[in-house]
Amino acid sequence: MTGPSRAPEVLEITSTAGVVQARQLVRALAQECRFSLVEQTKLITAASELARNTLVHGGGGTMTAAVVEERGRRGVRLVFADQGPGIGDVEQAMTDGWTSGGGMGLGLSGSKRLVDDFVLETAPGAGTTVTITKWAR
Repeated sequence: MTGPSRAPEVLEITSTAGVVQARQLVRALAQECRFSLVEQTKLITAASELARNTLVHGGGGTMTAAVVEERGRRGVRLVFADQGPGIGDVEQAMTDGWTSGGGMGLGLSGSKRLVDDFVLETAPGAGTTVTITKWAR
């Protein structure tokens, strides 16, 4: 079987409450996939950072979350999408310590390290979409 094992859930991220809801949903999906506590924490941390980026830098957006099965593996796939200003310099944005918003500059690069698959699509003026997947071990 390839693709979602059930219908994806879409959350609006338009306030800090949306960031909290995103974390709660990600925790539930990670537990459903029987992630260890350490792996749950990694995924929840990455999701929290990306949800916050969606809100702060993208002006709000959505998180689409699904349990997926591919090539005999089961995991959680999250897609964060916004219609914000986009990222002008992706290489710079992925550099540890660089920030456009006064944070620690570890959101994107740190999130990438915490998951198995990380895809960032962006264009100035066209928003940003980040897709992450973490596979059960």
